[in-house]
Amino acid sequence: MVTDVWRKIKQNHIAPIYLLYGTESFLINETKQLLLNHILNEEEKDFNFAAYDLEETPLEIAVEDAETFPFLGERKVIFLHNPIFLTAEKSKEKVVHNIAKLEAYIQEPAPYTVLVISAPYEKLDERKKITKELKRTAEVVEAKKLNEHELKNWVRDRAKTAGIEIETDAVEQLLALSGTNLFMLSSELEKLALYAANEKRIDAALVEKLVARSLEQNIFTLIEKVVQRKLEEALRIYFDLLKQNEEPIKILALLSNQFRLIYQVKELSRRGYGQQQIAGFLKTHPFRVKLALGQAAQFTDEELANLMCLLAESDYQMKTGGMNKSLLIEMLLFKLKK
Repeated sequence: MVTDVWRKIKQNHIAPIYLLYGTESFLINETKQLLLNHILNEEEKDFNFAAYDLEETPLEIAVEDAETFPFLGERKVIFLHNPIFLTAEKSKEKVVHNIAKLEAYIQEPAPYTVLVISAPYEKLDERKKITKELKRTAEVVEAKKLNEHELKNWVRDRAKTAGIEIETDAVEQLLALSGTNLFMLSSELEKLALYAANEKRIDAALVEKLVARSLEQNIFTLIEKVVQRKLEEALRIYFDLLKQNEEPIKILALLSNQFRLIYQVKELSRRGYGQQQIAGFLKTHPFRVKLALGQAAQFTDEELANLMCLLAESDYQMKTGGMNKSLLIEMLLFKLKK
């Protein structure tokens, strides 16, 4: 788990080589920043930190830098970005890398250098010798998308680091409002922690009061009102979105995406798929699947099929007809309520 590596770094247990890979860019960036700030002070960063984009720079140049003694300091930090040679993808690079240089360095890394290899890829090619060697010798951080349990723990840990306790209901509410994007969640947690600096506690009411709703969340809430047959409240949310200059065509697209998700999770659930399996099959976050399953229970199969037809018809009219686009969605909401 990435938090275990963060704990080691904070305790000054620094490895000579780090391999960071995965598609959760927030976790990769946080790990790099933590390493850089923990190893070098601001003055040392000017002289003893370097970053190389391996799509533009030959690997051997970066390795030579790693082997060079630090200037006016005890340690140096080297970041290697985009090591496409660790994947099964065919390289489109113009740069030719001498992989043997890195393989030799791994066997005897410079004691004064921390080499951080940042690979923003979902998978690495485990068949390659260089990948095997890195996984065997380096401190490995797999920055994968967090599941619901991990996400909730991450929110709690983040709040705890800020000296704040966050209640269970508040965690649920925060995820419901902000979604699963870690950059967004981090920003909202910082805001909540500042507001709760005196009480040292975040509750659901505070989250409801302060956390900004994304367009996607507003669409989700709008659908909730449709599910509950509360047309007046659904229309109020829709009109608020128009006041915020949101385009009707974008609102319609998000409505269609959410109802499509509801339709898909209902069908897959009936076939016996679990929440995690559905998330993997649809390539979406398990928390989104959980919310969609709750909404799916409020519709019959025929209602959902009819809704999909209505949405498709509205999309066609919006792109080809002369009807006012905002009025088109308003009429759609009236039909969805039935």
